[in-house]
Amino acid sequence: MIDLHHNLRTSRIKRAIGVPAHSFNKLNIEKWLLVNFKMDRMPPIHIVDRYMTAVAHLGVKNDGQGLDLFIPPEREVPLPSLPEAHRNGYTAIAIGAAHFTKRLPEHRLIELTNLLKGPVVLIGGKEDSAVAHAISSAIGGRVFDATGKYDLLGSASLIKQARSVIAHDSGAMHIASAFKRPLVSVWGNTVPQFGMGPYIPTDPAQAHLAEVKGLPCRPCSKIGHDQCPKGHFRCMEKQDLKMIANLAAQ
Repeated sequence: MIDLHHNLRTSRIKRAIGVPAHSFNKLNIEKWLLVNFKMDRMPPIHIVDRYMTAVAHLGVKNDGQGLDLFIPPEREVPLPSLPEAHRNGYTAIAIGAAHFTKRLPEHRLIELTNLLKGPVVLIGGKEDSAVAHAISSAIGGRVFDATGKYDLLGSASLIKQARSVIAHDSGAMHIASAFKRPLVSVWGNTVPQFGMGPYIPTDPAQAHLAEVKGLPCRPCSKIGHDQCPKGHFRCMEKQDLKMIANLAAQ
């Protein structure tokens, strides 16, 4: 058994099954020190490479080609189905993330979208539709709101076909990495030092990080919160949106 969760529930499963099991070091102490005391003891090793240690005994080696995501042809979103202005290229903004403190606030997303040149596609689930509607209403017709219109693979197809992608610390960031799209990942309460940033080993220059460094409160969690614990949300309110827009345009 290969256990990449390595938590209490999977420990119970391993005991019940009673077969040889292998996992990896989750570095929980190091993460705790970083969150609570801002002491960075995290090794500069991506989570993908840490996962690989769990299967090293099987002779499995990292091929160095990065992540894979395969979309069946019938699940691809054809470009002709998009508005005409978006068929010759667009910037994709994945506006969602699992926790509030991982997402740019609505007004900042509107500011960012306004700074971008050319067509924009907003990507997310139904839970992101209200924010997407506010953005598209504020910016106008060059924004295509795709939130809630496609399933995960459909959204991944839109990311795959984008000229560049802006995403939070989220699954969309990893999807963009799998397709090696030019990417700007925006970091709020979490930090790339946790080892879960963009993973494009064949061309790491494709991925840019946007974060507000030097905040004494950051990271405030290894996952995220429903609101800023300090109330000021500087990790997102102080983001350099012009820099993000310029990086996405490169």
